[in-house]
Amino acid sequence: MSTYLPTLKQLQYLVALHEHGHFGRAAEASFVSQSTLSAGIRELESLLGVTLVERSRRVVRFTALGNQVVDKAHRILREAEELADLVQAAGKPLAGQLRMSVIPTIAPFLLPRFLPRLRKERPDLELFLREETSQDAVESLQHGRVDCVLLALPFATGEVEKAHISDDELYVAFPKDDPRDPPDLIPPSMIDEGRLLLLEDGHCLKDHALGACNRPELRASATMIGTSLHTLVQMVDNDLGLTMLPKMAVDAGILTGTEVVARPLKSKSATREIALIWRKNSPRRDDFELLAEELRAG
Repeated sequence: MSTYLPTLKQLQYLVALHEHGHFGRAAEASFVSQSTLSAGIRELESLLGVTLVERSRRVVRFTALGNQVVDKAHRILREAEELADLVQAAGKPLAGQLRMSVIPTIAPFLLPRFLPRLRKERPDLELFLREETSQDAVESLQHGRVDCVLLALPFATGEVEKAHISDDELYVAFPKDDPRDPPDLIPPSMIDEGRLLLLEDGHCLKDHALGACNRPELRASATMIGTSLHTLVQMVDNDLGLTMLPKMAVDAGILTGTEVVARPLKSKSATREIALIWRKNSPRRDDFELLAEELRAG
């Protein structure tokens, strides 16, 4: 029986190739040359005595065993990350490197007022940020690519721990000259089925907006084409429909320079919970709790 043990670097290359499905993109994501990544995976296969990846000119296809090895590699790499976290957690609180994903419906509205103060108060913290949709951010957390995620709940996150940051109301945004003269609180019944513009799949705000309205027919008729809240606002400003916006975006001035009006949605579930989540039993829990305190203060 072979006593060869794969290196973490080889497993990282294999996982990157599985994620990107292309040697060039996987190498770029791993910050190495394509030849280095390819050689690392070939060496892994040679020393294990198995084929993990079927290669052709156009397609990279993992064997059945290759997929099983990738699943195991994710767990091994996550454990290695947690080992490093354990050592780092023994040092100065909220110091060193920390990787955080933030969803696009939070990042541009909360981070600009939060980051300057954090840099001033926590000079020993190296915070690396990734902006990702809720779906991609949770996957990054589960696979160990990030340490924590700032997102909006409810959303399916799996086994995680969380810290509540704030509650964020949902607003209905519509053209200034809407002929119906909407009231100060917009009931879901006033939302036109064919004019509701929402973010594309993968953004939790889409589900929050539809859930708050509690009108099944909206889910079928809503136009989900927006890639960002700023894009949706511009579409509403051009009288192409109406949309939903979180209060933090309105407070941050997303409507500045437009003729779009936003008023609160009248619904018992017209709020989303802003929360920081991390992997269950992470040794850096105290750091995340401190980070949550900083976020709440911001």
